[in-house]
Amino acid sequence: MSNVVVQVENLSKRYRLGEQSQQTSLKSAISDGMRSLQRRLTGRSQRRRTSSQPDEFWALHDVSFDIRQGDRVGIVGRNGAGKSTLLKILSRITEPSQGEVRLRGRVASLLEVGTGFHPELTGRENIFLNGAILGMSKVEIQRKFDEIVAFAEVERFLDTPVKRYSSGMYVRLAFAVAAHLEPEILIVDEVLAVGDVQFQTKCLGKMQDVAQDGRTVLFVSHNMAAVRQLCTSAILLQKGQLIMVGTGEQVVSRFLSSSHTSDANVRRISPYGIELVEATLEDADRQPTRSLVFNRDYTLRIALKGHEPLMNCGVVVNVFDSVGTLVSTLCSTEEGVAPFTLRDRLDVTFDLPRLPLFPGEYRASVYIFRPNDGIAYLEAEDAMAFTVHPAIIKDAMWAYGRQHGVFRLSQSASVMHYENCVY
Repeated sequence: MSNVVVQVENLSKRYRLGEQSQQTSLKSAISDGMRSLQRRLTGRSQRRRTSSQPDEFWALHDVSFDIRQGDRVGIVGRNGAGKSTLLKILSRITEPSQGEVRLRGRVASLLEVGTGFHPELTGRENIFLNGAILGMSKVEIQRKFDEIVAFAEVERFLDTPVKRYSSGMYVRLAFAVAAHLEPEILIVDEVLAVGDVQFQTKCLGKMQDVAQDGRTVLFVSHNMAAVRQLCTSAILLQKGQLIMVGTGEQVVSRFLSSSHTSDANVRRISPYGIELVEATLEDADRQPTRSLVFNRDYTLRIALKGHEPLMNCGVVVNVFDSVGTLVSTLCSTEEGVAPFTLRDRLDVTFDLPRLPLFPGEYRASVYIFRPNDGIAYLEAEDAMAFTVHPAIIKDAMWAYGRQHGVFRLSQSASVMHYENCVY
């Protein structure tokens, strides 16, 4: 047990839905006092409403595991599984309701873009500020300074206030500081999704280097390919409970097999009053199906309902393969559909002629957005799962299979013979 650096025992976190803080602001106290005085002066009485008992929600319940020094551990689960809550407890941002966490070593966490940054300070100043927050001395920060700046690729904007940084620049600098200041335990949430592919590759390589130096990495991601590549072990959470601890490959396989069969085609409604009624694939006879055949024609139908009118909308559908890699995106506005008003029931359809996806397991997520808004008015993760089966095309000798990749680039091929050619 001497090399165990993270020890979690019977960890639980409870929230009370609808419970208000006991703290009262001066403004609200004065307002309440004035209303009470007015009722007394006018002789009106008001019965105090008895609110119902707040509902309890267990974000984590009785979770126990150990992590050893140098482990690269992936934390896997659907949205709402308790992953972020677990990381916040490990980072000492929030306290557990029950159980205990023991950490041996300095912890650096990157849970949100720009965690620990002051927007009015420059990138240079924030490196020293964030390093000091992580417990580093000025000498240690200076020793790593050039390496941090080079990794983050922000040399040109080093003396610019970070409030003017893009989200990608923010996360590059935040990750560079957290990873280069030599914490014994590095905790990284899904923030790497903000960066581009090249930077994500750099981050994965850096986290591998960190672990090879004997330090420990905890990594939350919906990208199962990244979890398989980076993590030596993984933890699967579901609705706040620990389902499985095993190798990265074992846990990812378990997660993908369960996510493909759990909540597909479930009605979902967002806080903005937008409901995903259904997401279905239809064959040439307009019959719903989840069992598709390579190179045949299909239609993707997204049925929506606006309980509150929302103007200027568009639909995005992301399609992922069996390891969580994004293989295609369908966007209504980029298909020439003008932004629409979502009111009552509405269907959006995408034609999928000669389906080019190679055989395999796939899943799709649906999002509602407004151009130039940046807000997702509906986020339906894993709204639909489907399987593509092999097919022989053009009397070929063999069928395309899942070993060929994910996407068919060519629609035809030919051979031209030349006889008696002189070169």
